[in-house]
Amino acid sequence: MSTMVYPREEKLEKLSQEEIISNTKLVIQGLEALKNEHNSILHSLLETIKCLKKDEEANLVHEKSNLLRKSVEMIELGLGEAQVMMALSNHLNAVESEKQKLRAQVRRLCQENQWLRDELANTQQKLQKSEQSVAQLEEEKKHLEFMNQLKKYDEDVSPTQEEKDRETPKDSLDDLFPNDEEEHGQGMQHQHNSAAVAAAQQGGYEIPARLRTLHNLVIQYASQGRYEVAVPLCKQALEDLEKTSGHDHPDVATMLNILALVYRDQNKYKEAAHLLNDALSIREKTLGRDHPAVAATLNNLAVLYGKRGKYKEAEPLCKRALEIREKVLGKDHPDVAKQLNNLALLCQNQGKYEEVEYYYCRALEIYECRLGPDDANVAKTKNNLASCFLKQGKYKEAEILYKEILTRAHEKEFGSVDAENKPIWMHAEEREEMSKGKHRDNTPYGEYGGWYKACKVNSPTVNTTLRNLGALYRRQGKLEAADTLEECAVRSRKQSNTGIDPIHQTRVVEILKDTEGDRRRSRDSLTSVKYESGSETGEEA
Repeated sequence: MSTMVYPREEKLEKLSQEEIISNTKLVIQGLEALKNEHNSILHSLLETIKCLKKDEEANLVHEKSNLLRKSVEMIELGLGEAQVMMALSNHLNAVESEKQKLRAQVRRLCQENQWLRDELANTQQKLQKSEQSVAQLEEEKKHLEFMNQLKKYDEDVSPTQEEKDRETPKDSLDDLFPNDEEEHGQGMQHQHNSAAVAAAQQGGYEIPARLRTLHNLVIQYASQGRYEVAVPLCKQALEDLEKTSGHDHPDVATMLNILALVYRDQNKYKEAAHLLNDALSIREKTLGRDHPAVAATLNNLAVLYGKRGKYKEAEPLCKRALEIREKVLGKDHPDVAKQLNNLALLCQNQGKYEEVEYYYCRALEIYECRLGPDDANVAKTKNNLASCFLKQGKYKEAEILYKEILTRAHEKEFGSVDAENKPIWMHAEEREEMSKGKHRDNTPYGEYGGWYKACKVNSPTVNTTLRNLGALYRRQGKLEAADTLEECAVRSRKQSNTGIDPIHQTRVVEILKDTEGDRRRSRDSLTSVKYESGSETGEEA
């Protein structure tokens, strides 16, 4: 007869919800087994009663069968309670998920509420100004009517003078209500001058808070695929800005950038290009040709052309953005390094590998000097440079960069490298040597060294590097080393959330499989890195 093992009471309080559920499942299995055993024993006792003739023995068996029935009832009661606990757990999980959804909706509604509050405040200000203008016009109208009544009683005025006096009110009215075109032109000139002065005094254009809030809302809607909400929201805001500030205003350019990015996500590249060109023209007029916002728009336009495969058109735009950022921010600014990465990618797609290496090396130097060797951009840039080396067949140089990335990640996570603390690629190569018989060791595969520790390095770039170096090992015939790195990448704790780009990995493998003749043919189609983006709100994110 099987025995049930229950956890001690003092340990129950320390168990988590998942442990309680797993223990409940084990208890259910044990109770089911115990119930089956009791039923079988009870069945055998009933068969025994039929065969017995003596009353004393029959009574004894009856008592045993009654005890077994009570025990079976208690087991069934325990099973019922366990099932209730499981159902309650499922209900709690459903309630928690619904709670998270409601929290997300509350955050979105709070942002929408803030946006509406800002719009209401602006509308109230406009209404107050309009009421003041109406009151002023009514006072002037009363004054003109009073002056007109006085003229009727003036008998000494000559006819020519009367005509002049009649023309005076007309001139005054023309001054009060000027031509719409003239008013629009004067408004744009005033905005241009004020924007230029603000840019000169502050050294830059600051995006209003309400546009930043709108940008966050649009990003949320676009990420959810709700373009039917995001696009009308952008268009309405753009229309309001053009009415209040005129078309040639920096805020209008920012709104055009936001709408262009939404169109780009919908693969409407022509509409997005038209909006970005319009935004570029406005920013050049209002902020100057050498403003960082102009560089951001140029970068977005270059990214858009790059996505359409128009690398030659995108390259001069990217170079001009680089010149502006170098001039305004300095040649060693991180934004300059981001622009260098984008320019390197455009050149790489055109086969200009010498320029690609120069741009990547310069970007790498900036990142290491300004942000430090442990910054994520350093590893990304090394990965991009390694992809460039692969396309040229420089496998040794690419291998060195991949090993540098993994070694740096290992040192950051586990300390300096020594004989007892080695990065994953060293263990992979040692396993390769062992598989070829160079070293004789009976250590089991799963317990060898500490290579499995590298699985804890949870980084998209590191995980991608593991796969790329594994593909490079496989091309070199180092199958055991390749298997080690690939298994390490698969065993990453949060592989589903690291954002690894499968297209990137596939293309690297394709590059390694190409022969020298095929490599020339496939250069334009193999793009192993992604565009980096600007950091300005409303720009590429």
